[in-house]
Amino acid sequence: MTQTEELYPEPIIGFLELLWGRGWLSPGGPDELARLLDGEDLRGRHVLDIGCGAGGIDCLLVTDYGAAKVTGVDVEASVLETARARVEEAGISDRVELLQVEPGPLQFADARFDIVFSKDAIVHIPDKQALAADVFRVLKPGGVFVASDWLISHDGEPSPDMRAYLASEDLDFGMASPKAYADALRQAGFVDVALSNRNGWYRDQAKRELALLRGELHDQAVAAMGQDLVDHNIKTWDLMIKVLQTGEHCPHHLRGRKP
Repeated sequence: MTQTEELYPEPIIGFLELLWGRGWLSPGGPDELARLLDGEDLRGRHVLDIGCGAGGIDCLLVTDYGAAKVTGVDVEASVLETARARVEEAGISDRVELLQVEPGPLQFADARFDIVFSKDAIVHIPDKQALAADVFRVLKPGGVFVASDWLISHDGEPSPDMRAYLASEDLDFGMASPKAYADALRQAGFVDVALSNRNGWYRDQAKRELALLRGELHDQAVAAMGQDLVDHNIKTWDLMIKVLQTGEHCPHHLRGRKP
């Protein structure tokens, strides 16, 4: 991933927190996090969070799931500043380490983490094979990779509707197909690879979000972020819902275990 400017400056962070909750830069809140982590025991574990964003999830990994330590990494100073504030508010700075990193390989020793986690962030990393191999490397034997991400349903050229949505998002998305993710995880050495399509859930969720932007949250969002930003995001949600309805945009849960 190459990046010349921050994709999530403060106005965008504020907008997404208004829509998704304090400390959250992706949808679903604690309920979706619970579904993503279903069956995983984080108690006493060291978790790496790739793309930790505004820190809300890292706080819950400690306070609600009992992780002994969370190391959150992100490439953007703005989101890490917000994340540090959220961690300090929660009083868990001794158990959450937040690091700004450069795009590219993870700068951690082999077999360091019990669990590698990511929520809707690795879409910014185009080389899924390199990512999977790096995650496998930093996991301890028996460790688990558990993530959610934004996927495209196929390996061909995006449809005109998908291209329009991606252009409106303007977030340097590097979407890959379910097959590409599964192949990358297996080639890296993961076993028990499992993917779960979350299109139906987020299709309905996105419609509710759009209704909030047009209704209950509209005036508050305009007052905080300005009319132009709100109008642009309403347009983006309209375009996103089109490709969610066709199934071309298909968020997934992803999981694999290192033997």
